Amino acid sequence: MGSKHNVDMSASETEVKVIESLEEEQNTEQKKAAPKKPKRSRSAKYQVIRSQVDKTKAYDPFSAIELVKRLSYSKFSGSVEAHGVVRKEGLSATFAFPHSTGRSVRVAIADDKVLKDIEDGKIDFDVLISVPEYMSKLAKYARVLGPKGLMPNPKNGTVTDDPEAKKKLLEAGSITLKTEKKAPLIHIVFGKTDMESKDLVENLQTLMKAFKDDLLKLSISASMSPGVKVELS
Repeated sequence: MGSKHNVDMSASETEVKVIESLEEEQNTEQKKAAPKKPKRSRSAKYQVIRSQVDKTKAYDPFSAIELVKRLSYSKFSGSVEAHGVVRKEGLSATFAFPHSTGRSVRVAIADDKVLKDIEDGKIDFDVLISVPEYMSKLAKYARVLGPKGLMPNPKNGTVTDDPEAKKKLLEAGSITLKTEKKAPLIHIVFGKTDMESKDLVENLQTLMKAFKDDLLKLSISASMSPGVKVELS
């Protein structure tokens, strides 16, 4: 009986192994048969331009800007952008670029007309300012304004007792730059490719000073150009 029982167990184990082996082969075949996602490739023109950037090197601000301007291949005057890594998410800095970035900031002060426009789906401002006592009326539109980053907030000075003064400051170029919500990353346009390199350098240095020791990595690029690393020293 014991011998027969052992033979039955051995046969059963062999059968299981065979089934497992067949399943493994089937899974392997399915993986082979599954279409591979095509890798996104850059254009030949981009590849040639990209080869002119030393990936291992961090350039001083002036050299980085000169290189980005030279390698920009758009047929229009493109934006020059900065992308940085900071120590932690939730950091912010308020500053004003010394030179125009080529972008005008549309600032609105919350009143009944602005609220009616928001309700009708007309949002023609980049920044909304409110006096503290008006925030209760704005609360109704938080679901519309919040995801767009347009809800007034005391932390960035857009809830104030002197909205007119704040509006003038913002229109003159004052910026509050925050990290992404869930990542220690910052992104900002700080000029155009047709600006003087000296002016772009001064704008970039203003950004670097605003985040001081919290800035860990920085790269810049044009609307259509490869990224270039910038040294932080």
